[in-house]
Amino acid sequence: MKNIAAALLKAKRAFGPALKSKVNPAFRSKYADLAACLEAVDQPCLDNGIVLYQETFEDASGVTVETVFLHESGELLRCGKLHVPASKQDPQGYGSALSYARRYSLMTACGIAAEDDDGNAAQRKTPDVASILRGISGALNLEILKSNYEAAMQMLDESHHQALNKATTARKRELTTKETA
Repeated sequence: MKNIAAALLKAKRAFGPALKSKVNPAFRSKYADLAACLEAVDQPCLDNGIVLYQETFEDASGVTVETVFLHESGELLRCGKLHVPASKQDPQGYGSALSYARRYSLMTACGIAAEDDDGNAAQRKTPDVASILRGISGALNLEILKSNYEAAMQMLDESHHQALNKATTARKRELTTKETA
């Protein structure tokens, strides 16, 4: 997990928002379609040696999708299955559920949100501090913790270093205790 964790953290820095460029006439609202979601994350993943794909699973009542990241090292990160019931038991109902499931599985796995295309989306967003701290507290071993910490130090400004150091120290203590037990 060391290689994919470090690469995904680097890719996340370059993720853009999924722009709400499509209109849902039934609800008179804008939404980010699957293409917008992929556009926000695909190239940063590829630039960091990660290919993302989505697996579908047999399901009698709707669709089940799982977003998977595959790193060039061979490491794999599965992001959990998402089930969406089909509104109608016909091809259109299943197609709609599949599109919805793929969009939301992808946005969840990548930690991105849909945004209105108001011109501000092209500007670089500030790092999501909460997501970065979750990456620290969820590190699976000391090696990944070190890699995540080093990347986070580069991403965050000094105002967040104290919280980063606190989270890192706590996770290091947990992992060290687990290794000695």
